Amino acid sequence: MGATLRALRAFVLLAGFYLLGVFLLAALAGTDYLLYLYAPASVAAKLYFVSALLAIPLVRGLFMLRTPKGEELPGRPVTEADEPALWRTVRELAEQVGTRVPSRIVLTADVNAAVSEEARLLGLLPGPRRLYLGVPLMQGLTEAQLRAVIAHELGHYSNSDTRLAAITVRGRAQVLRTIAHFEERADRTVARERTQQENRNAKAEAKGKKTKEVDTTGAGITYRTMAKIYIGYAKLYFRATLATSRRQEYAADATAARIAGRDASASALREIPALDAAFGFYMGSYATLGSEARLLPPRGEVFGGFGRMLSARQLELVGLRTELPTEPSSPYDSHPPIADRVHRIEALPADGRAEEAKGAALALLTDPERTLADLEDAVLTDEVRQFRRTGDWQELLDGAMTEGLSDLSTPLHRALAFYTKDRPTLPALLQVIDDGQLWQLARRLPMSEEAASASGRAFREFARPVMQKSLNSMALADLSARSRLRWEFSWSEAATAHVLPAPDGTEADLGFAVAAAVADHPDTGPLRALLASAPRETDTPR
Repeated sequence: MGATLRALRAFVLLAGFYLLGVFLLAALAGTDYLLYLYAPASVAAKLYFVSALLAIPLVRGLFMLRTPKGEELPGRPVTEADEPALWRTVRELAEQVGTRVPSRIVLTADVNAAVSEEARLLGLLPGPRRLYLGVPLMQGLTEAQLRAVIAHELGHYSNSDTRLAAITVRGRAQVLRTIAHFEERADRTVARERTQQENRNAKAEAKGKKTKEVDTTGAGITYRTMAKIYIGYAKLYFRATLATSRRQEYAADATAARIAGRDASASALREIPALDAAFGFYMGSYATLGSEARLLPPRGEVFGGFGRMLSARQLELVGLRTELPTEPSSPYDSHPPIADRVHRIEALPADGRAEEAKGAALALLTDPERTLADLEDAVLTDEVRQFRRTGDWQELLDGAMTEGLSDLSTPLHRALAFYTKDRPTLPALLQVIDDGQLWQLARRLPMSEEAASASGRAFREFARPVMQKSLNSMALADLSARSRLRWEFSWSEAATAHVLPAPDGTEADLGFAVAAAVADHPDTGPLRALLASAPRETDTPR
């Protein structure tokens, strides 16, 4: 479908939104007129009020004519003086694609690349363009793969995708805002009705009268009905516009393969989902490891550490590259399945460009370390930037684990507090075990119906893994407080805890001691001996 036809369809869909609103307002007005003619005055007055409440969000939707101003994504804008090699690459690719060079390049903290354009007159006239490049994406791609990604994004410019997006974005925003208005009104009505019924029940209970079950089934039904009408139109709108978006992705892929080569384009598409998954894991397990303790990695390492982790976990990435998603994430996904896109590109004839630009994409930046540090200033919140910087990753791990263990709360902690009606400490737990009440305590743990109904050995097998894991955590917390614990940092696997030998050189075996304490015939002796081999430094047993 050409740009003209796409523009026409976008206008028709946008006009449909306003026509739907006008039709519904006309229906409300017609209903009010009929009420005026035929309904009793007392009934008509109430229904006029309901009609007015329904009309308010409709009118608001119709007059939300201004397209939301596109805000620049958080990131670090770079000029040609800042990054000459990157700008030279983008200019070269734009010339090959046959489109204008972006007015602005912004480096972001996402595993993504994107383009935008501040078009005028609903996309009929071009405007300033932005190219967003994720630094984590550059950390995992080769230069050839990055060229393919950039060529793909510039391909959207050449097809007028970014200009015409203004019309589509307006329509989506209007529909969603109107739906939100109706649902908000419905929620308020339900909350008000619930409060009124609860108040009536409270008064009845105070007088010794029977209370009624709170029932808000019919509350807000008119608003919900109006919302459903717009939701139906939203589904039509989204399906129609997003189908076009998927075709645009195929066209941009073809542009990338033509400009940057078949192999680089296909391998870049294979790499992006793997990098996205790896980055999510990295942020959760490494970069934000010290957030509870208000600690940050060394400057430049919040995102810089991602490259180190990628290097250490190459074998894990292999599987992610081959197991590509074969279905869209939803009917409203703007991108076709990655597997389909890759197969389309790989089906193209070989172009003999497999050996091009295999160096790291990050090398296109003048000073990657400085960029990684500056990116932190651009995307981290003011509050996070106030966290204390650690000297290295080992210090970050030590601080995070110490903080986490000092404020430990497990299902076993909660069960122990309920069982003993006292503070849930490790000595208290060991005393419960020595008193032969371990499995009575285990009954207080959250568990499935099958486990709760089991008895004897079957119940112990259900409860033992939870007991063992929680007891291990409590023991680690106690050992940490006694400075008997050392954490080993690793980029290739999870951090591991090592219990230091006792002063007399006796090696500690925490796993054995914990297993003995939750055996069928519990024995706390090994665990007590391990904990007693060094004095406590703090007064916070857990």
